Amino acid sequence: MTGHGATSSTDGSGRAFGRGSRVLIALAAAVVLFVGVWFARDLLAPAALAAVVVIIAYPVRRPLERAGWPVWLASTAVIVVAYLILAVLAVLLVYAVGQFVAMLPELADDLQATAGGVADWLQGLGFSAPSAQTALGWLDPGAIGKAALGVADQVLGFATAFFFVLAYVIFMAVDGARFRAASAAASAWMFGNATADRIATRYFTGVRRYYVVNATFGAIVAVLDGLLLWAVGVPIPAVWAILAFVTNFIPNIGFVIGLIPPAILALVVGGWPLMLAVIAIYCVINVVLQVLVQPKFVSDAVGLSLTLTFFSVVFWAFVIGPIGAILSVPLSLLVRALLLEPDRGAVALRRLTGEGEDSLRTSGSRDVHDDLRAAEPESSTRGQEESDVVEQEA
Repeated sequence: MTGHGATSSTDGSGRAFGRGSRVLIALAAAVVLFVGVWFARDLLAPAALAAVVVIIAYPVRRPLERAGWPVWLASTAVIVVAYLILAVLAVLLVYAVGQFVAMLPELADDLQATAGGVADWLQGLGFSAPSAQTALGWLDPGAIGKAALGVADQVLGFATAFFFVLAYVIFMAVDGARFRAASAAASAWMFGNATADRIATRYFTGVRRYYVVNATFGAIVAVLDGLLLWAVGVPIPAVWAILAFVTNFIPNIGFVIGLIPPAILALVVGGWPLMLAVIAIYCVINVVLQVLVQPKFVSDAVGLSLTLTFFSVVFWAFVIGPIGAILSVPLSLLVRALLLEPDRGAVALRRLTGEGEDSLRTSGSRDVHDDLRAAEPESSTRGQEESDVVEQEA
């Protein structure tokens, strides 16, 4: 037995595994788990999206139940709100993709002319003709058309999975009424202390706050970007405003993803001056709102380091597809809530993920800090005794 009632892992002969062996076993299990998630991504990605939408819509239930509504009617209200959120997102995406695909034939000649001009400029800088043509492959109308069709296929695939999302929303909203009773039982069974309910409450609250803040700032950024793009003469500014809103939910790199298409379009229709104007517009608006202001509102809710946040975007996009980039933060928070927060000995790892001292203290880890502080005099005394022994032997 080890401290705090935890049993040590042993092999078949009864010998305890070392820390390194346990870490390797945990990493191997994680690899197997995420490979399984990758194979089941077509089923799990809609489930993850539905879960996040239900978490956002769930607070609608509380005032209705306090007002005396029956459970089934309160669950129906949660489902309606979740469906409205999904309907708005679907309409925005379908409209944006349709407008973009319809615009491409009108700009085919301008795209070819722009590609030729940029190729001549690159050759003037010393690039060979084949190298210049290769570098400008992204301006070829056929390549852009294929990219647009690829986006349309992704939207069609999302529409196919939309049925599963709608079904998941119904089941999760109904089961949400049983969560509070189940969480208390899970606390006693899994963790001994009443920590599971605290962890779940913090997680759900953090996810809701994260998406509400992101949606608010994304709407502000989208309106400002759309109005300024319309003012400088960039075509279909509403599409780029929708893109700015959606990419605002992608941490760190969402700003760049939302900037590239309108900047290229500005280069095609207005040359370098218009392109630089678009880049300046996006930089001013997005840097001020998304870099300087927004993090102050979401830092308490998220508590992830910048490095881990960026890695989460890349990792979850690889594991469950493009939707993983938007769901990367709640998925990473879920992994931390399940694996690290219940473990009283994982305070150092939680600090490495970016969780602050206030969050550690309020999440039931106060006893961990007490244990660490209590162990410090003992360890220092033990170190002094070992030092004295070494000196005597010398």
